[in-house]
Amino acid sequence: MNTYLVHYSLYIVSKIKILLMCVIMELQQNLLDYISHSLLATNETISVAESVTSGLLQFSFSQMQNASLFYKGGMTAYSIDEKVKILNIDRKEAEECDGVSQSIADKMALQIAKLFSTDWSIAVTGFVMPIRSSGYNLFSFFSIAYKNEVILSKKIELHHKTQAINAQLYYAEFILGCFKSELNQISILK
Repeated sequence: MNTYLVHYSLYIVSKIKILLMCVIMELQQNLLDYISHSLLATNETISVAESVTSGLLQFSFSQMQNASLFYKGGMTAYSIDEKVKILNIDRKEAEECDGVSQSIADKMALQIAKLFSTDWSIAVTGFVMPIRSSGYNLFSFFSIAYKNEVILSKKIELHHKTQAINAQLYYAEFILGCFKSELNQISILK
């Protein structure tokens, strides 16, 4: 009988997890729809430069309705070499901080906008595992640029025991939420 209760409890927990995932996916879909409609309404474009999120932001933009009308593309530059070679990040600066700083996120955002000739750009760099160069902490820096100017630049800090995939998902969703807020502010000012 105890075995039955354990299995039944695990079954219930798995069903609750599935339900929560559906609710989260619906919330994310609303966020993606809002961003899509906003960019279409203003006839503006966006590009993305990622490191720590390994393409999650690019994937998110590709899932938006009519993405080809506003999402010009993106890239994942995970290593310092790629950040230097493709995004023109200063090698010395990158090596001093293992490629993770607010300044580097800012430069990534500005450079990706130039590469893709977009109105908007988002860049993120950071850590998903606690390692020596991160002080055994999990954090990322992200930047949002508009018309060749960084308009939002922030650090996200997570608990050091956060699993890597959960950290990446959190970073991506948080950044998309901030992007939505920036779209709101710009539309109010117009």
